[in-house]
Amino acid sequence: WLLLAALVLLMMVGLRVDFGLLLEPLGFIKVLEWIFSIFVFATCGSFRGETTLLVSCKGVANRTVTAAFAYPFRLNTVVFSAPDPNHCGGTWTDVYLVGDFSSSAQFFVTLAALALLYSSVALVVYVGYKHVYQQNAKLPLADLAVTVITAFLWLASTFAWAATLADIKVSTGANIILGIAACKAPATTCRFASVSSMKSLNVSVVSGLLNMVLWGGNIWFVYKDTKLHN
Repeated sequence: WLLLAALVLLMMVGLRVDFGLLLEPLGFIKVLEWIFSIFVFATCGSFRGETTLLVSCKGVANRTVTAAFAYPFRLNTVVFSAPDPNHCGGTWTDVYLVGDFSSSAQFFVTLAALALLYSSVALVVYVGYKHVYQQNAKLPLADLAVTVITAFLWLASTFAWAATLADIKVSTGANIILGIAACKAPATTCRFASVSSMKSLNVSVVSGLLNMVLWGGNIWFVYKDTKLHN
């Protein structure tokens, strides 16, 4: 919406806006970068899930306990609910998930937000100030530098996030029961019930890979507009 508002404002002030540039490789790829940055931000940054166990203990049979987790995935701060008000006769203590994965998640989402912002500004420049962009040699060079750096950051952040996501799945999966001391108490049994689907997080990894390819491929088209190419 901010991008559309900026383009409308350019037309309102009488500036000639050439939307045909969006069909050229430089503009079209920037539009794709803008779209897939939103995909990353939406699929990872807005994730909410929970993992569920079934607990049986003194006076309690197959009671559901849940641990709700979300972005930025500081799992070590997420505690399971108690099976009953008496905490299984005092044998059930606070049980936390394992791991703090916030650094990789925040790096990934923050990069998406910055890439979205830069793509919006670049598109406004392309369609509204193309003549300034072409006449000022520093602007294409700056665009090239940002594109190269962003492509590298997408490479680093996407692979870091993919590895982190694998760890998150382990930390919220069936193996968590092995590390819960309360489940080893006499007359207490725990069974893994379910964990929320992480398809949207898988999509975020794919979107990160697409962003990496788009920004890496765009280096050539930005380079062609610089004096280095001439």
